[in-house]
Amino acid sequence: MQVIPAIDILGGRCVRLTQGDYSKPTVYSDDPVDVVRRFATAGAARIHVVDLDAARGSASNRPVIARMLDGQNVQLQVAGGVRTMEAVDALVDGGAQWVVMATAAVRDPHLFEKCTLKHPGRVMAALDVKDNKAAVGGWLDTDSVSVGALVSRWEFLPLGGVILTCVDRDGTMAGPDLQTLARVRKMTKFDLEYSGGIASLDDLRRVAASGAQAAILGKALYEGKLTLEQALSL
Repeated sequence: MQVIPAIDILGGRCVRLTQGDYSKPTVYSDDPVDVVRRFATAGAARIHVVDLDAARGSASNRPVIARMLDGQNVQLQVAGGVRTMEAVDALVDGGAQWVVMATAAVRDPHLFEKCTLKHPGRVMAALDVKDNKAAVGGWLDTDSVSVGALVSRWEFLPLGGVILTCVDRDGTMAGPDLQTLARVRKMTKFDLEYSGGIASLDDLRRVAASGAQAAILGKALYEGKLTLEQALSL
């Protein structure tokens, strides 16, 4: 199983939220570009980058992300507020290996399909689950569509994979939601990345045993619960 460190950007800084709560961010670095370098040096092959300002529609950190993409010896998957074809095009042209769509994947299926067909294998679907529903708009809202119906809608698209985030576990380090992971694993043929609650090497082993091809690590790394080198050695 691949381990993917995460960098969430709010106001140009590297932060972590707990359960998507924007009112209480914890700042870990004023320079996300330096964090990319550190993760790459530690051996990361792929990094998950989220523009939190863009996700909730308040601003954009695209200039910072452009610098993160520039000349780095690591692949980036970029998420947050990607809701137009132009935004997808710009990120792909700017060097993002994968572009992650969340709200658009849920609420604008026609646009999402067009983006996947234009960039086959480069667009990923974000399945952000909150109270057993799909969270949208920077996790500030949920959609009425069932998770099963949503995932089945994606099955015939040329996706680069699906990212499952269990919002209720995100940033809590309370352990992964293996029940939801197992349920979603049965729903999709695509490579599945899991995020939410991971705090230990044992958690990573359990996520792998539940069928995820990759695990996204955030707060556990920043809080020193485990090192990226330890996680990558599994």
